[in-house]
Amino acid sequence: VRMLVCRYWGPGLVRGSVSRRQSPQWRGLAGLGGSVGWEDGLDVRVREKPPWRVLFFGTDHFAQETLRALHAARENKEEELIDRLEVVTVPSPSPKGLPVKQYAVQSRLPVYEWPDVGSGEYDVGVVASFGRLLSEALIVKFPYGVLNVHPSCLPRWRGPAPIIHTVLHGDSVAGVTIMQIRPKRFDIGPILKQETIPVPPKSTTKELEAVLSRLGANMLISVLKNLPESLNSGRQQPTEGVTYAPKISAGTSCIKWEEQTSEQIFRLYRAIGDIIPLQTLWMENTIKLLDLVEVDSLVFDDQILVRQDVIPGSVIYHKQSQILLVYCKDGWIGVRSVMLKKTLTATDFYNGYLHPWYQKNSPAQPSQCRFQTLRLPTKKKQKKKIVAMQQCIK
Repeated sequence: VRMLVCRYWGPGLVRGSVSRRQSPQWRGLAGLGGSVGWEDGLDVRVREKPPWRVLFFGTDHFAQETLRALHAARENKEEELIDRLEVVTVPSPSPKGLPVKQYAVQSRLPVYEWPDVGSGEYDVGVVASFGRLLSEALIVKFPYGVLNVHPSCLPRWRGPAPIIHTVLHGDSVAGVTIMQIRPKRFDIGPILKQETIPVPPKSTTKELEAVLSRLGANMLISVLKNLPESLNSGRQQPTEGVTYAPKISAGTSCIKWEEQTSEQIFRLYRAIGDIIPLQTLWMENTIKLLDLVEVDSLVFDDQILVRQDVIPGSVIYHKQSQILLVYCKDGWIGVRSVMLKKTLTATDFYNGYLHPWYQKNSPAQPSQCRFQTLRLPTKKKQKKKIVAMQQCIK
């Protein structure tokens, strides 16, 4: 009878493994001591404790920090946490490749390009800022499922750009969640570990990403040290407080002078300025604002700045501080440099464009010399154009 069962159902069933249809969590917990097939006909032994065989999915600098921690754990022979570490990343058009791929190659780790996910024996998958949905057929192949290092306090900021939206919306608290992935939707699985930190004042996305990437890497290692227990104690995400963090489009970078306050514009600059410059319109030409600064209170000694009839978008050159002053919904912002055909300092822009304009239009009011909101074309191709982050921000 035993021979017949082995022949028709495979050796795993005889030794106590669980069905492939069960969730990754319960397959990992209920199947300890049994076997699970990575591919049909392949007998993979489920481990009850470390060292684990890990398949990592990631792309950007945030993910690179997680991979660095996994690699360090693999190299630490005394602790014996990671036995095997292999990497899956996405194809990159850049000759230099993506941060994760570069690090993996330098560290001599096996690298696969999505959708190739290797064919070895793995205990658990780890995802950090990967940007691809893993199929259910792939997820269930891991005895302990797939863990996600997500840089937000889930369920707040589900989606591919959580760090950008944390900065953009002025959140006072950020964090990292280690969760178990569920198929078909992003960031809905049970929470295994979650930690929060205060967002440093005036922090940029790049600065916050560096802090959260280190926090997330350390949290993942902590979970892997007690993986079965962590899976068993996972909790479902709350149904309240769900927000979404979609990818940033080019249209997000267009300043709306009449609608946005100075604080909103500075948050936008800190959130996406390192990814895509803020844009506006100058005399029917697109101009990029490269270096924004808060306006010092001493600047307001100039009477023109306190006039009640100033129109949003009005731009003047403040000679003493050598910055462009632009009026928005509730006040002024400063700009040190711009790009119009080439990069120009505020002084260069004044000498080349502002001063000649005033000379040519001497009777004109200062409010006529202004930046205007850039309206991008509404073509489908333009709507679908997505600006890549870094994850993370993911």
